[in-house]
Amino acid sequence: MNVSLPSIKSAGMLLLICGICLGLPLMIGFASAKLSSSGSLQGIILAGILFPAFLLALLKPKALIAYTLLVWAVAPELRRIADWSEGVYHSVSLLSLAPLLTGATLAIPVLKEIHRIRKSSTRIILLFSVALAYGALIGLAKNGVGSVYDLANYIVPLLLIPFFAVTRFKPKDIDRLLYAFANIAVLVAIYGIIQYLTVPPWDAFWMRNADMISIGTPYPLEIRVFSTLNSPGPAATFLVFALVPMILEKRWQGTLRWIGVLLVVICLLTTLVRSAWLVMLVMLLVYIASSPSKGKWKALLQLMVVAAALFWIVPKLPGAEGLVARMETLTSVQEDHSYNERLSLWQNMLPMVASNPVGQGIGSVGQGTKLGNGGELGEYGNMDNGLIALLLTFGVLGALFFFGALGAVIKQIVIRVTSRDSLQPYARLSLAAWMGAVISLVSDNGFPGLKGYLIWMLIGLGLGAKEIIESRKKGMPHAAIEREITSH
Repeated sequence: MNVSLPSIKSAGMLLLICGICLGLPLMIGFASAKLSSSGSLQGIILAGILFPAFLLALLKPKALIAYTLLVWAVAPELRRIADWSEGVYHSVSLLSLAPLLTGATLAIPVLKEIHRIRKSSTRIILLFSVALAYGALIGLAKNGVGSVYDLANYIVPLLLIPFFAVTRFKPKDIDRLLYAFANIAVLVAIYGIIQYLTVPPWDAFWMRNADMISIGTPYPLEIRVFSTLNSPGPAATFLVFALVPMILEKRWQGTLRWIGVLLVVICLLTTLVRSAWLVMLVMLLVYIASSPSKGKWKALLQLMVVAAALFWIVPKLPGAEGLVARMETLTSVQEDHSYNERLSLWQNMLPMVASNPVGQGIGSVGQGTKLGNGGELGEYGNMDNGLIALLLTFGVLGALFFFGALGAVIKQIVIRVTSRDSLQPYARLSLAAWMGAVISLVSDNGFPGLKGYLIWMLIGLGLGAKEIIESRKKGMPHAAIEREITSH
């Protein structure tokens, strides 16, 4: 009996998809039972979020990224509304898994088209895989279940690299994705501004119970805005990574155009996250510096327009005194409390990292520490230095592979940027995202979770577009390829 290889692969894919579709509801049900009696409501909401993701992964993978961005943006708000409606605050919620489980559906189109992945992407994935495998082994031994959650926060964003490598995104598809990203960011910004002015009751409920004194008090104009995200940091990150493309190219601005840009900027101001402004400035300058001469002047002019609008608008905003005072601390960094704390952290933690070259493993830093600590952040739950966080997590050996993977990524990006074709704007955006990610290590480790998802999305779309075009060259005449590229 002859069985073809494609038939075996198709059967394998069908079994995998059926396994995921059957297994996830069982996992959700089990987790609901373990959490509390209110877990059933969270499970229903979670299932409602996941179902469209499965449909998109199977039928329309190009639209899946925009949907996952929406879930990353609104899932924390849904969690707060669910807790408020029950009158019970959950320090660990099943809905926290919504973005990760939704993002995990990226594996379906990746496995379906895995034979399309080129050698350059395979090398990057292997380097990251070695680092993550090492960190996971140490983490399982030292940190237990928290390492599994943290590992998922690293893996799900990294799925975007093979996803963009195997999914046929044309330039118009990438533009459509960035357009959708901008629209989601504008919605986040509008809600953030409403939150700053009114503080909805479910947000106030969460602030009082989460005991996060660093984000102000739950009263109008006295709050550091977190919008639909779970704290000001992630909110600022989401807005910045959407804002950079919106400022740079008109086709990436979204429906409201420059009004949307100003709304996002105003909301970003109300988060009071200064490190986000540093990342944004670096990304803008990198994109502009790598642009052709004509593009440089156009981008600089757009930056000047935004800056002038801010100079005029910000002093007229409600609570402007606090916003202006926060921004003024950027000119006197040595006297800033946060800066001095980060400097002290570096001085105290570096000797400890040097004395423990093996590392603490995945799950030792960040939100994952809650799972093994009764819902409370562990010893390294708040780590305001990304480089220290990576060294502490992966140790010397794992960090070598992790940073080696980052080096392999920038090498591929530079090749794309210097190729001077119609796909170059996406490559320059990838370069800007890579530089923004590295610079942001001065404040946090942005590679797991939401920030990692945004970083690898912008990097992946720049690398993947070129790979898809190149993969057609073997089967298409040169003239036909040129026509296809230039037509978009």
